[in-house]
Amino acid sequence: MTATVPDLDLELLHDRQYSVQVYRKNESEILARGSVRDVKPPGLYVEGDPDPLTIHHMVVDLTVSFPTFDIVGVEVVFDTHPQLTCPAITAAYEQLVGLSITRGFTHRLRELFGGPRGCAHVTALLQAMAPAVIQSGWSMRLSRSRDSVGVDQPAAPAGPDAVREDRLGRNLNTCHVWAEDGDLLRRLRAGERIGPGISIQARLRERGEDADAWWDRQG
Repeated sequence: MTATVPDLDLELLHDRQYSVQVYRKNESEILARGSVRDVKPPGLYVEGDPDPLTIHHMVVDLTVSFPTFDIVGVEVVFDTHPQLTCPAITAAYEQLVGLSITRGFTHRLRELFGGPRGCAHVTALLQAMAPAVIQSGWSMRLSRSRDSVGVDQPAAPAGPDAVREDRLGRNLNTCHVWAEDGDLLRRLRAGERIGPGISIQARLRERGEDADAWWDRQG
């Protein structure tokens, strides 16, 4: 038995699935749970087998401080692995504690866990998790602003320009849209009102809500 993709009429050889969920753990910490799963189609490795075969399934929990984005806790679990000695590398990932998950993180991953120093699948998962953690910063700010009673909020940089640069710095040079010499940064620094993202604007329109009013509420 072989699996095919109907629209391509091709035999499936491998299915790699990444999953990342990011949670507000408390007012000053984020918990990110990521998993990577490699699955072979039915019958490819074991002839006549009607079921998919999982080759790898690793789960990583990262506890990250907010708003500094420093890693303060890590747990790596090998649920499914091809060799008995695979889980022996999990302790090496304790070296993540103390690292920032912001810019430069991928380079540090290669230094610490490249080649025989780590597990290629866990390291690839960590690379996939980092952008999700950074993007969750916006959600964390929204969550805290709506539940701020009794929460000791960290002091923001003095002055509106410093606040703006602090927020922009999380995305600076992370992609072509956020290039430091790009059009978006130029417009934002010139004081132009950009408003919420496209998907948020579309949802607000569906609900009959005003995007400018929503943006004002976010501070």
